[in-house]
Amino acid sequence: MTTPAPVARGQALSGHNRISTQALTSLARVAAAQALGVDAQDVRADWTDDDGLLALSLVAPISIPPLHSVVLDPARVQAAGGSIWERTVRAKASILATVSQLSGSRLSRVDIRISGARISSARIGTEGRVR
Repeated sequence: MTTPAPVARGQALSGHNRISTQALTSLARVAAAQALGVDAQDVRADWTDDDGLLALSLVAPISIPPLHSVVLDPARVQAAGGSIWERTVRAKASILATVSQLSGSRLSRVDIRISGARISSARIGTEGRVR
């Protein structure tokens, strides 16, 4: 019986690794759900080729504070992380970084279409995430 040669940290090995589309899609859905404050099951993710890089297209709702609380205290919008537009722009960067870092894939862009709003009974933090 032979023992495998020790591998130095960071040493490249022969062969290749593949991450399935299903695994990438699950990762993208969870990253988007966290960034938008919704459930991953509510997020739809699709991939396209963008000149050799991956382009991610997401369709998802976004969490918002109850509108009656915003009427009573307009500062709740900023406490929730800003407007829906501002939170979506920040979510794009967060999702791109998270998916790239965890998968090792190179993404060219993340496109988000907000499909609705989910009223959050929880407190929404400054990053736009539900706590």
